[in-house]
Amino acid sequence: MEEVRDSNRVFLRGTVSEAPVYSHESRGERFYRFSLDVERLSGAVDSVHILARQQLLEALTLPEAGDGEKLCVEGELRTFNNKSGVGARLVISVFARALRFEDGPDENDVALAGALCKAPNYRTTPMGREICDLMLAVNRRYGRSDYLPCIAWGAAAREAALWDVGDSLRLNGRIQSRRYSKTVDGETLEKTAYEVSVIEIEEV
Repeated sequence: MEEVRDSNRVFLRGTVSEAPVYSHESRGERFYRFSLDVERLSGAVDSVHILARQQLLEALTLPEAGDGEKLCVEGELRTFNNKSGVGARLVISVFARALRFEDGPDENDVALAGALCKAPNYRTTPMGREICDLMLAVNRRYGRSDYLPCIAWGAAAREAALWDVGDSLRLNGRIQSRRYSKTVDGETLEKTAYEVSVIEIEEV
């Protein structure tokens, strides 16, 4: 179990922006979801979905959205295939293992180890910035895996473009939320994509 957790670790410090609402029940336990806003050094804000057991939430009272009190979340990055047809098809959230109040600067740290499950997609933005999209399969307990979209930049993107499906990777980065527009049946919709923005990455 510890080996699995070592391959998928998340630490966040930010402010609650959305109160907990019921998500689902599994193995007799009730789960709730809420949003945590984490500010980048640039001033931009990433709004991260948090999933937590009812028992964990009952151990502390979450602050009201927008009151500025800092909450720390330790856990794992999880994915869920949404087949309802409403919202994003790939739902990415942080499964909370521990919650606590702790003052300090906002933090957004992710450490992952897994295998490349799709061919890298190397591209250059209109501004000339090099990017490589990666899909990392990270093992979970009970034989399951999470499929996590990651994005590398610059020299790391050029190196990542040379890797093959099945290669084992280890990376550090942060959870990034990115707004974009999509036209569906002539209507322009505002959507949010979630991915891991890579800071350090290596083949192992």
